[in-house]
Amino acid sequence: MATTLVQGLYIETQGDGAPVVCIHGLGGSSNNWTPVLGAFEGKRVIRIDLPGSARSELPAQKLSIDGYVDVIAAALREMKIEQADVVAHSMGTIVAQHLAIRHPQLVKSLALFGPLLAPPDAGREGMRQRAALARDKGVAGLQEIADAIVKGATSDETKAQRPVTLALVRESVMRQSPEGYAQSCEALAGAQAAPVEQIKVPTLLVTGDQDGVGKPEAVQAMGERIAGAKVVVLSGCGHWTTFEKPAESQAQLQAFYSAAR
Repeated sequence: MATTLVQGLYIETQGDGAPVVCIHGLGGSSNNWTPVLGAFEGKRVIRIDLPGSARSELPAQKLSIDGYVDVIAAALREMKIEQADVVAHSMGTIVAQHLAIRHPQLVKSLALFGPLLAPPDAGREGMRQRAALARDKGVAGLQEIADAIVKGATSDETKAQRPVTLALVRESVMRQSPEGYAQSCEALAGAQAAPVEQIKVPTLLVTGDQDGVGKPEAVQAMGERIAGAKVVVLSGCGHWTTFEKPAESQAQLQAFYSAAR
């Protein structure tokens, strides 16, 4: 495994073969994909820390979905990657959808976990309020946010049976920088839906039956707009799909890649 700095992004790479690019969501990092690395056997795995998240520094330009797409495309060009399977979670699924539309030559397939087209209008103000809390209270604010996410974004089963998963979700959020997290919230609050009918690559949509962000009915409707998309709903799972249901998530990825060969 190697960690490199490309276009201001910290990127972990490992393995050889066809590239797969992994994009985390809000409050995430390259470690969102650690539990499912077995699904990428025989591939070159490229795990990105988005600008302002985890180890990647906050750029001078304000964070936005378009900015994420631009920097990922530039990083892949610098790494001489012409096409890759793309895997994403939560906010990262919005980035991945726009990447597939704006740079269709780069995207071989999409596997989206906890996917959404864009935040509902009612949720945008909540994201802005979360950004304000992170700015105003700093680390203490991130702790409040992390505790609320653990409570509200994981399944009943996870809370009852998997305390280590709860700790991992909490630590993922608390490890963000306050300003980086705040700007990431604002980028998500301003996200617009991509015209997903234009996506022409094999697409897998995986969500949890208790995911309040990638709600099953919304993900099913999203899947109906993407030609040939497969929708999977995991039982006893909230929004942190690969943390809450790692074995099931890995199995879905393996089946998806096998079918696409």
